[in-house]
Amino acid sequence: MQRAKRWLFLIHRWLGIVACLFMLLWFVSGVVMMYVGYPKLTQSERLARLPDLDVRQCCIAVGLAARALPADARPSSIVLTSVAGRPQYQFGIGKKIVAVDAVSGAAVTDIGVTDALAAARVFMPGVTATHLDRVDEDTWTHTRGLDMHRPLRRLQMDDPEQTLLYVSGATGEVVRKATHTERVWNYAGAWLHWLYAFRGGPLDGAWSHIVIYLSLAGVLVAVSGSVIGVWRWRFRGRFRSGAKTPYREPVMRWHHLTGLAFAGITLTWVFSGLMSMNPWGLFKGDGGDLNRRAYAGATLDPASWPLGSGDALTLLSPSWQARELRWHMLDGKPYLIAVNGAGRTRMIDVSARHVMDAVPQEQIMGAAVKLVDAPLSGSELLQREDAYYYSREAHTMMGGMRHPLPVLRLRYADAAQTWVHIDPVTGVLLGKLDRTQRVKRWLFAFLHSWDLPVLLSSRPWWDIALILLSLGGLALSLTGVVIGVRRLRH
Repeated sequence: MQRAKRWLFLIHRWLGIVACLFMLLWFVSGVVMMYVGYPKLTQSERLARLPDLDVRQCCIAVGLAARALPADARPSSIVLTSVAGRPQYQFGIGKKIVAVDAVSGAAVTDIGVTDALAAARVFMPGVTATHLDRVDEDTWTHTRGLDMHRPLRRLQMDDPEQTLLYVSGATGEVVRKATHTERVWNYAGAWLHWLYAFRGGPLDGAWSHIVIYLSLAGVLVAVSGSVIGVWRWRFRGRFRSGAKTPYREPVMRWHHLTGLAFAGITLTWVFSGLMSMNPWGLFKGDGGDLNRRAYAGATLDPASWPLGSGDALTLLSPSWQARELRWHMLDGKPYLIAVNGAGRTRMIDVSARHVMDAVPQEQIMGAAVKLVDAPLSGSELLQREDAYYYSREAHTMMGGMRHPLPVLRLRYADAAQTWVHIDPVTGVLLGKLDRTQRVKRWLFAFLHSWDLPVLLSSRPWWDIALILLSLGGLALSLTGVVIGVRRLRH
């Protein structure tokens, strides 16, 4: 027993010297991230800055545009949008985007300085833009969602916020913005919290392992400290000093007291941070991919698409001003999804050349039975957010993602107990959650940010609670850092 205690003290002492500094940084940066997130360009921001598609200027047929694609290309997605004020087809092929000018039919290649400046001027009218350089990845573009757009053109805007814009090397569109305020606060926020100092340099390949093992060290420090703290507390009687704690030296005393008070929340946050990294593939899941091809019922074939883009815009006008058209197959039937500046949609039945508010629900259900190789065990139409389907503020890590309501939730009787969320208006698949992913939702998202809708709607009490707990964890970590520095000097 004595040997076990000695090892526990040694683990807490020496791992604490390493982990407490990082835990201190995590508590400080976590509070900053409550209000300033990692730079991004949300879908709503992007749509709001696009011009309406003008039927007078648009467009050649999608089949003609597809002739600019490689001979063996099979697009999985097609979007008609605008780049630098000019209509453009974007074909998703594998993990790449191939852009084609929707007026000339020429493939978009070699995005240059002139193209980037034109995109910036349309994105921020009236603001002077200066081209800085071309980067593959930098401090504000580590997001894997930008991989299909690399390399990126970086531009400095002469606005009050000194905004940095990043322009896609594949399409020429603006794909990220980072204001001066975001950049400054992020050095104390997300950049610090996610240990991005280890990204982009010689340790880039080891970044995930660094985060995982530092988090694991933090978990061991919190667990061992909790056990030691309870051992050293006099539940009955007092020490000679008259106190319940044996420590007379102020820093040691406060480390003991704050540890007893805040070790639980410290453990919770460090553990959930570890879970966010999906360590050792814990949340890989035991379910397969959704059978999207069977759900669509047919592949997207631009060459045989029966409705021209200009004709589609004519059908919509003048009551609906579309900023994007998105090609969509559902149960073998072709549709176009027209999206306006507010992100609202109208559906075009391509075969019937008819505009409608939503696709037939029976068609969605008929296609949905093919998504998973298992029978449906239940379905519901959610009218409000719940613990597994909810939105966050745009600046947060998961903020800006589309969460329309109502939403159709389907449950399948497969081994993974798969759930699928579908937009009942468009029939677009919004995501899936298997049993393992639902466990991660609680072990990471809930424990890390208390993100139940009922809590998120209880502001400012949510803010007050998290800030007070963070201050407690900060005090615990700070006293640990002081003790560790003293030990190293000794």
